[in-house]
Amino acid sequence: MRKNIHQTIFGRLVKLGIVRDGQLRADGWSQSGGFMDLVFEKLPYLDGTSGQAGVAFSMAHYFKQNGDLCQDPEMVVLVYPDLAMAEAHSFQQAIPPIYQEVYPEPGKYRPELKKDLNSFLCQWLQNLIDQDHGKNWIDT
Repeated sequence: MRKNIHQTIFGRLVKLGIVRDGQLRADGWSQSGGFMDLVFEKLPYLDGTSGQAGVAFSMAHYFKQNGDLCQDPEMVVLVYPDLAMAEAHSFQQAIPPIYQEVYPEPGKYRPELKKDLNSFLCQWLQNLIDQDHGKNWIDT
């Protein structure tokens, strides 16, 4: 049976060590030689944002410009461990400034953006796996 995109995203989060035994890992970052660190942070204030029982986290690459840390990119992801599924909540990057949110308010969502961000997230996760992220996590 073919997996849908939400199941594929969840499986890639497991491969990266972000989800383990149905739980999110501790906050920290993944290092992979020659690539930007991947920063991971739980966001409990966004748990259940989609109207379903899920947990939220942020993952991002950062670079410095004029002394400021800039996201390149940052995504907030909602994980539904009981369903073995996950989806994009939002995307942002610093330069050029972009912020896109699938669930702008309770009970509302943007279907086309949800499709686009899930597609991007799925590809980004595969790129992170291909770059050997998830093998060397450092907890904060």
